[in-house]
Amino acid sequence: MGLILRFPEILVKAKEQYENLRSASFAITEELGNSENILAQGDNGSFMKYLLEKGSGHELGGKIQQIYIDPPFFSKANYDSVIKLQGNNGETSVKHKAYEDVWKQGMEEYLTMLTLRLLLMKDLLKPEGTIWVHLDWHCVHYVKILMDEIFGEKNFINEIIWTYKSGGSSKKHFARKHDTVLVYGKSDRYYLKLPKEKSYNRGFKPYRFKGVEEFQDEHGWYTMVNMKDVWNIDMVGRTSAERTGYATQKPESLLERIIASGSREGDICADFFCGSGTLGAVAGRMGRRWICCDNGHLAISASLKRLNKAGQTMKVLREQAQSYVKGSQEETEAAIDMDAYVGDTLFEGKINFTIELKEYKLRELNEVKKADIRQVLSEKKEENSLLLVDYWSVDLDFDGKIFKPDRSFYREKSGLCCELSEELEKNNFENRKIMVRVADVLGNVSFCLINGGDLVERA
Repeated sequence: MGLILRFPEILVKAKEQYENLRSASFAITEELGNSENILAQGDNGSFMKYLLEKGSGHELGGKIQQIYIDPPFFSKANYDSVIKLQGNNGETSVKHKAYEDVWKQGMEEYLTMLTLRLLLMKDLLKPEGTIWVHLDWHCVHYVKILMDEIFGEKNFINEIIWTYKSGGSSKKHFARKHDTVLVYGKSDRYYLKLPKEKSYNRGFKPYRFKGVEEFQDEHGWYTMVNMKDVWNIDMVGRTSAERTGYATQKPESLLERIIASGSREGDICADFFCGSGTLGAVAGRMGRRWICCDNGHLAISASLKRLNKAGQTMKVLREQAQSYVKGSQEETEAAIDMDAYVGDTLFEGKINFTIELKEYKLRELNEVKKADIRQVLSEKKEENSLLLVDYWSVDLDFDGKIFKPDRSFYREKSGLCCELSEELEKNNFENRKIMVRVADVLGNVSFCLINGGDLVERA
């Protein structure tokens, strides 16, 4: 039976899953500033259901202006992120799996997965909202049929072609150098602000038509017209400052155009397959509120680092919040050894508090599947285990529930600062709790709790 004949079954199955879906328990584990932005780790279907339910604290049914998703493309491949490790002999780059795009039951399984999520996204959109689905040749034709069914053929807006220079070359076919973004409105009252672009006159000469405003630049004469549906935007270059190393990262300039077209300042934009957090980075910079979700440890770690470095504020939600947030390292993939102490009492009733990272213990190293990656990580661990640390943060007054970092340190080309020295109030210091959060190059996270009272006794 051809796949097209199974579309009714795919829709029925996805709608059954939609009706029976239950949300998971999500809890705030970290807060970076006072913000309504959300970065969530967990299954995106369960998370969207959570956002739709009353009592979640984030009831967003019919409140999101724009949804952009860059889901797996049904490429039948695994995708690696590039991890850069420093050492005595310079920098070493290795690849580590970011996510799978392999579907054991084939295209039918993939389309069912996506249809379920499209149904949830429709519930989250405002009546004037739009959805932008980013795909390529593998399955975009099938997904368009499903979106016609879910959102309605009359609510189709555009099939945008994003063309680029990189990749896609072969001796067996024309170079595949474009992706497709399907754009639909939730209703026919959708909001869309069309950007303008230059349209050069034939021969670059003036037309001088009555009522037509013309302009001239170094190339010749042109008019300003509504932008066409073919966009020529470069991929993220290997040396680009925005490059994170995360697999299939999309350029910020592409998201800037999409967000500017489909939303206004103060609107909520969402990405439920967020990868390295490009939508959050761009939306925040453009004055939008944002929601990002991914299930991968590496994706969330990369997003959190990128957004935090950019000065973005957010709440971090995790599915079934882990106990290690409260200070236990026994159940995590990694642990950090450190030395924490207080120095002499300073003027005005303050003490000098210091943390020094000493050793990083990555327990899952033997489970890294690729032998070459495992070998490199082992060598770096032997050279200096702290080379495996990507960034770390400190909450100097932990409330026992939510991690709120006061200081953060990121690995740069010059290395990683592994020491924090801070002046703190001596009064009631023995009751202070200090939490340290460490993220490694593989996306593993560990927390370590320091009790001020223990340090006072050791001082």
